[in-house]
Amino acid sequence: MERTLVILKPDAVQRGLIGRVIARLEEKGLQIVALKMAGIDRPLAERHYAAHKGKDFYEPLLRFMTSGPVVFMVLEGKGAVAIVRKMMGATFGCNAEPGTIRGDFGLSNRFNLIHGSDSPEAAAHEIALFFRPEELLEWQPAAAPWVLDLTGKEPV
Repeated sequence: MERTLVILKPDAVQRGLIGRVIARLEEKGLQIVALKMAGIDRPLAERHYAAHKGKDFYEPLLRFMTSGPVVFMVLEGKGAVAIVRKMMGATFGCNAEPGTIRGDFGLSNRFNLIHGSDSPEAAAHEIALFFRPEELLEWQPAAAPWVLDLTGKEPV
């Protein structure tokens, strides 16, 4: 199974969307293996967004991400990275399709509600930034056999 990091950004938290977004991800069949609410300080935000340093949106992004609490989640599932990215929708809410998280809840180009890792490699790096190994749980929900066919070597 694949893991991905999801961050519900300050706008999602301030707008009271935590439960609605988590519900969508769980209803899809993704499993939460870690979850916490916290703030991001500037040094941590700089490490997380290092790839964007020097771009015109870098400083506003850091200010936004450090402006209030966020929710960090590690989700697990078959193809979790791609599934979360598809569920999030296009980066800018005004361009995101209805039915996606950003398409249903977002309008802004700056406040885009949610972050999801863009590859399994990025997910591993990002998860390590925000979670200690002992915070990641190994467990199987009782409904797991009803989400994927687990009778073979690989889930289907």
